[in-house]
Amino acid sequence: MPCRKTEKRGQKRKNGVRFIFYRIDSAHRTLKKEFFTINMAQEYLGKSKINNLPRLPLEGSIDLTYCCNNNCQHCWLRIPPDSSEKKTELTFTRIRKIVDEARQMGCRRWSISGGEPMFRPDFAEIFEYLTGNSASYSINTNGTLITPKIAKLLKRKGNKMIALYGATKDVHDHITRNPGSFEAAMRGFRYLKEAGAGFTVQLIPMKDNYHEFKDMIRLAESLGKHYRVGAAWFYLSACGDKERNAAIKRQRLPPKEVVELDKPDLSYEESMKEQYNQCGKETNDKYLFSSCIAGRRDFHIDPYGKMTFCCFIKDSSFRYDLRNGSFQDCWENFIPSLTTKVKVTEEYKKNCGSCKLRKDCRICPVYAYLEHRDFNQKVEYLCAVAKENHKFKENWQKNHRRYFKIADITVQVESDLPIKDNTFHPKFKLFEVDGPGEDTISIRHHFSLPDLSGKDLGREHYRKPPWAIYKNNGSWVYLGISPTLGDKSLHRIAAFNPDYTRGRIYNDKEEAFIKGGLHSLTLFPSDQILLARVLADRQGCYLHSCGVNFQGKGLLFVGHSEAGKSTMATMLKGQAEILCDDRMIVRRQKSEDRSQKTGFKIYGTWSHGDVPDVSANSAPLRAIMFLEKADEDRIIPLEDKKEITKRLLSCLIKPFVTADWWDKTLVLIDKMAERVPCYVLRFDKTGAVADILRKL
Repeated sequence: MPCRKTEKRGQKRKNGVRFIFYRIDSAHRTLKKEFFTINMAQEYLGKSKINNLPRLPLEGSIDLTYCCNNNCQHCWLRIPPDSSEKKTELTFTRIRKIVDEARQMGCRRWSISGGEPMFRPDFAEIFEYLTGNSASYSINTNGTLITPKIAKLLKRKGNKMIALYGATKDVHDHITRNPGSFEAAMRGFRYLKEAGAGFTVQLIPMKDNYHEFKDMIRLAESLGKHYRVGAAWFYLSACGDKERNAAIKRQRLPPKEVVELDKPDLSYEESMKEQYNQCGKETNDKYLFSSCIAGRRDFHIDPYGKMTFCCFIKDSSFRYDLRNGSFQDCWENFIPSLTTKVKVTEEYKKNCGSCKLRKDCRICPVYAYLEHRDFNQKVEYLCAVAKENHKFKENWQKNHRRYFKIADITVQVESDLPIKDNTFHPKFKLFEVDGPGEDTISIRHHFSLPDLSGKDLGREHYRKPPWAIYKNNGSWVYLGISPTLGDKSLHRIAAFNPDYTRGRIYNDKEEAFIKGGLHSLTLFPSDQILLARVLADRQGCYLHSCGVNFQGKGLLFVGHSEAGKSTMATMLKGQAEILCDDRMIVRRQKSEDRSQKTGFKIYGTWSHGDVPDVSANSAPLRAIMFLEKADEDRIIPLEDKKEITKRLLSCLIKPFVTADWWDKTLVLIDKMAERVPCYVLRFDKTGAVADILRKL
């Protein structure tokens, strides 16, 4: 049976939301795993919305048969094609009834697997009915039984994963123990391409093919546009046969290789931690499956009509016979009853329950059952993998992650390439902090562009070089486009969740990052493109201005280029703390005393002009001064709120503007004009203006 583990762990999924692919780095000849999230927050939002919905069976997985024409050395489910169990499989009529019942209760997505699902002679009819009654689907197959007719069926939009067990006939057929399987799989790929059916090559790494794994990658690249790595480690057999389990264990890769193939994605794990029901997460309950079942919106049905909450559950007492009951009764009564079926034992508390590496471990009670026929046992192999996982995460946090704080917002920066002391310009050292804060946003850098062909980017909202901006179900996709007419090349792709608090940035080159001295964290021309968006949700904005802390007072000198902002900073050096001479952030502050009016703070930024002095500090905003060069120093109070608002808006730094951004920003500017003393400051270059400022 092709790998289905990744669907369970929620790690390497390609379901139209989170695209993951691999390539061989031409410079270093190393395997690189890369992610592209056209709608990166869609999964985060989707799971958040799902978890807030009533408990509904939204996603179903069904194994059509456990028979398979291959006899893979690592397979945990396969039964022989002539097995008597085949006679007890669900009929198409029964499957259709189950699909109808599930749909009535809310099921809109099906995952189809086996065994080899195409081994069933009525596969085409079942596939048509399942996919015709769902919004999306995925299928796992070894590809050897694909015919031209089936290939045409697979043109239906969905996630088709075709297993590849070797780069050569000898290795592939050695793994499958089925002479001719490699040629049959290649024929299946050919039929899919001829039919125009998209697919993903799924590489299955193990000891007996790992020596040619890079060749498997090259073959996958030649076969299609997308490929992924399936299970990096194998669970033991459903039947518990000792000989079969020994064969599976022989194919397990060393723990270090497992982590190398399936590197933890820390930012993704952290973003999904609270929103996504992670299988096998640590439990504080008395029962092993209580939190798991409570959070699930999916179910599994085996070939014999036995239903439960997880495809890895093989204890028959955990499965409901749909032939003798209804789908509704199973979902509403039987599955919830399983929450108290397995108690947490002292053995569990002593091992997995109290292990310091629990968050780094892939253990789930279902794996323990397959390994030991006991849900509460630990799996030594996974303990070793957890140690390697922990090492990887420690290295990642030390060498691939940095934190910078600006305007009380912590920016977590991650990169596939190591972040060194010279990666970012020295000015960023003033803003660097040790870890996340109360308000943290994150960005992650990748260094190759994903293939966008055939991807739905959503609706285009903006197009003017250097950006084309799309919105897809609430999330944002930025394409770095060329100013040259007819040039369709891209230099950068960025994907952000709806509130811009999480993003992935794909750069076409890595040379600038390696060289170092970068002047922005995003590698955009300016970080304001991101931060100005984020600030609107936090009652803040950027202004073309110089900001100083003058005797404990925050003074903002506002004006466009050549207005004298840098001149003012130069004249006040030594008399005031220069926060920044060109771009300042203003944020409205909450007042704990409701009887008091809320005030404003100004914050230094790293976006300076001619004066390189910057500061990460802030100061309470006491006055806003609109600069005008003159022959003498003079300060003129402004009383007209409309004029103040107009002046502020003219110096407002705008990101990609949307209606909601304008709404929030206009409210902020209105309050600023109303509550902060504003002046026109006419000044000469003598420096005597400092005396006027002291009298304010």
